[in-house]
Amino acid sequence: MLEAPVPDATGRRSLAVLVVILTGQFMAVLDGSIVNVAIASIRSDLDTSGAALQLIVAGYVIAYAVLLIAGARLGDRFTQRRMFIAGLAVFTLASLACGLAWNEVSLIVFRFGQGVGAAALAPQVMTLIQRTFTGAARARALGVYAAIVSGGLLAGQILGGLIVDADLGGTGWRGVFLVNVPIGLALLVLAPRVLPVTDPRTDRTVDGPGLVTLTATVLLLVVPLVLGRELGFPLWSWLCLGAGVLGIAVFVQVERAVAGRGRDPLFAPQVLGAPGLLATATTLLLVMATFGGWLFVSTIHMQSDLGYSALRTGMQFLPVGVMFAMAGLCWQRVPARLHASMIPFGLVVSAAALGWLAWLLADSADIGAQAAIAFGLFGLGNGLAFSPLMTRALAAVPTTLAADAGGILVTSVQLGTVLGIATIGSMLFELAGTTADPVTALHLLCMVTALVAAASATVAVRRIRR
Repeated sequence: MLEAPVPDATGRRSLAVLVVILTGQFMAVLDGSIVNVAIASIRSDLDTSGAALQLIVAGYVIAYAVLLIAGARLGDRFTQRRMFIAGLAVFTLASLACGLAWNEVSLIVFRFGQGVGAAALAPQVMTLIQRTFTGAARARALGVYAAIVSGGLLAGQILGGLIVDADLGGTGWRGVFLVNVPIGLALLVLAPRVLPVTDPRTDRTVDGPGLVTLTATVLLLVVPLVLGRELGFPLWSWLCLGAGVLGIAVFVQVERAVAGRGRDPLFAPQVLGAPGLLATATTLLLVMATFGGWLFVSTIHMQSDLGYSALRTGMQFLPVGVMFAMAGLCWQRVPARLHASMIPFGLVVSAAALGWLAWLLADSADIGAQAAIAFGLFGLGNGLAFSPLMTRALAAVPTTLAADAGGILVTSVQLGTVLGIATIGSMLFELAGTTADPVTALHLLCMVTALVAAASATVAVRRIRR
C-alpha cells in the first residue's frame, strides 16, 4: 500500500478529516460524563448500589485509559484509518448493548466494551491531526481538539439531562447510550471515504507485558477505592492498594526490560524524554482528577440531595462548558509570551472557584447565582490551562512519535478522571453516611478538590521554571 500524500491543511479534505475524527472523539469523551445525570434513573430502574454506580461511570474510563497506549501502537501497526474505523464499530455496537442492558452487571460489562472501542479510536485522532496539519493550522486544530476533550465532558452533562427528561419512546436513561448509534453509523459510512490511507508500520508492536502490568496496577488501585467503602474496607482492599502502589514500580522495571531487549515499550524512552511531557502528563492527571471527581459528586448532590431533575442538573453545568470552550478556543489571541504563565494562572483561578463554592455551600444547599458564577470561573480556569498544556507539550514531539505522545497525554487525562471519580466519589458516599447534613459532605469535598487544583498549579509552575 502506497503512502498517500498528506492532505492540504487548508483544503476541504483536511476539514472533512477534522470533522469526522473530532466527532468520533466527541462521542468518546461525551460518554465519560453523559451517564452522570442518568445515575438517579439507573439507580431507581436497576436498583444499583453506590459501588455499582461508580463502576458504571468509571468502568468505561478504566478500559479507555489502560488501553489507550495499546490503541495508539496498533494505529501505527495497522494504520490510524483502520483502527479508527474498528474502534468506532466496537463503540457503536457496545452503545447499543448498553441501551439494552437488563441489570447492573450487564451495564458495567457493556460500559467496559464502550471503553475498549473508545481506546481504539481516540488515539488515532491526535495522530491524524499531527500528520494532517502543520504550523498555525495544527495549533488551531489542537485547540479545537482540547476544547472537544474537556468540553465534551460538560456537554455530556447537559445533553444527558435533555435526553433523560425527554424520555423519547420511553427510553429514559437508555437514551444516553442509544444516541451514539445513529451518529456512529453515519461516521462508519463517512470515515472510509474521508480518512487518509497510509502505510502500516510493521516494526511497531504491542508491549504485552507492559499492557498487562499497567492494567493490573490500575485495577488494583481503583477497584478497592470503589468497592471498599460499602464492604467496610476489608483486608483485601488494603492489600490491593498496597499491591497497586508496588505495581507502579514493577511497571517501570518491566518497561525498562522491554526497552533493553530492543522492543517497543508502552512508554518509549525518547517520548518520555520530550521536554515537559512528563510534567504536562502529571498536571493533566491532577486537573482531570479534580474535574472528573467534581462533576460526579456535584451531579449526585443536585439530583439526590436537592431533588433537581436531570435536565436542571445538566443545565447547571452550562456556565462551566461555555467558559471552558471560550477559553480553549481564544487563548491563542493572548500574546505568546504569556502562554506559559497562563497555565498556572488558570489553575489558580480553578482552585479559587472551588474554594468559593465550598464557602457558598456551607451556608446554603441550593445552587444560586453566585454558585453559577463560581461554576463559570471553574470552567474558565480549566480552559486557560488545558489547551496551552496540550499544545506546548506536543510542539516538542516529532511527528513520528505523535501516536505515543498523544497516547500518554490522553491516558493521563483518563486516569485522572478515573482516580477522581473513585476517590472523591467514595469520599462523598462515606461522608454522606456519617454526617447529618449532605451539604457539609459536598462542602468538604469542594475544599479537597480545591487543594488538588492548587497542587496542579504548583506542578505547572515548576515545569515553566525548568
